[in-house]
Amino acid sequence: MANITVSVPAEVYDAARLRAAEARTSVSALVRDYLIRVASQGSEFERLSALQAETLTQIRERRAGYSAAKRLTRDEKHDRDALR
Repeated sequence: MANITVSVPAEVYDAARLRAAEARTSVSALVRDYLIRVASQGSEFERLSALQAETLTQIRERRAGYSAAKRLTRDEKHDRDALR
């Protein structure tokens, strides 16, 4: 396991110590867990690419039953027959 040194403002360190105490852990454990989460998430590009692929799949599934022939006519859309 590698060791790292991180410099943070005193207020940040104090807040982290309080958070660690509330969680009954250490500041080092909080930082380690955070870095593990960040490293396992992949890049922002990969996340957005996956989101795009998922969205396109949903759009294609919804369009599968779509047909322009099912559209209302202009008069039907505006209920013009009802006004006559």
